[in-house]
Amino acid sequence: MDPYSRTRFLLGDDAMQKLKNAHVAVFGLGGVGGYVVEALARSGIGALTLVDHDTISLTNSNRQILATRDTVGMDKAEAAARRVTAINPDIQVFPRKTFYLPETAAQFDFTQYDYVVDAIDTVTGKLMLVQAAQAAGTPIISSMGTGNKLDPTAFRVGDISETSVCPLARIIRKECKKRGIRKLKVVWSTEDPIACTLSADDPAWAELPEGRNALPGSVCFVPATAGMILAGEVIKDIIK
Repeated sequence: MDPYSRTRFLLGDDAMQKLKNAHVAVFGLGGVGGYVVEALARSGIGALTLVDHDTISLTNSNRQILATRDTVGMDKAEAAARRVTAINPDIQVFPRKTFYLPETAAQFDFTQYDYVVDAIDTVTGKLMLVQAAQAAGTPIISSMGTGNKLDPTAFRVGDISETSVCPLARIIRKECKKRGIRKLKVVWSTEDPIACTLSADDPAWAELPEGRNALPGSVCFVPATAGMILAGEVIKDIIK
């Protein structure tokens, strides 16, 4: 029995073959990236490289599909790989427990990917991913900010030059212009960020990633929506 038969009804045989032949790399496996992986695995992508240095914590449970009581403490890349295999053991999965940084960039050959999804948080990492993918001629789509937001209907898809409201998109837009990056497909929200309050002694501060000085609030349905939109764009671009 074909696990993708209902998708095949909509897309057809040729499109499903394109998806099966495609290798997609997803950088960042948190609230957004985890749902990207979920959707790609359930859509028939044949190979996935899954990149994240982090481990799953209990406070990820409110918004990250990989986070359950059974996976707390597990590497996100390994948890994602296990989930993909549980969905379809025929998918080739390549988990990578690492950050995408200047010192690790040489470990990745972007020419082997048919598409790259940027779902990481850091500006430097995002810009490096974009430059590496575009230098290899590989399509890339980037997620802008999803923290401190409550409206899942406010997301838009377009070029970075078209973005508005989103503070992260504003920074990326400015940095792309500095670097001569003329085009970048992104998913961003037009919702104004909500001011969040957190007491100084709240244990959630322990979750603050190295190099970050703020801890955003988040709910399950906003990053999940962004992840599904990103995956949908990947699928549409691959089969067109």
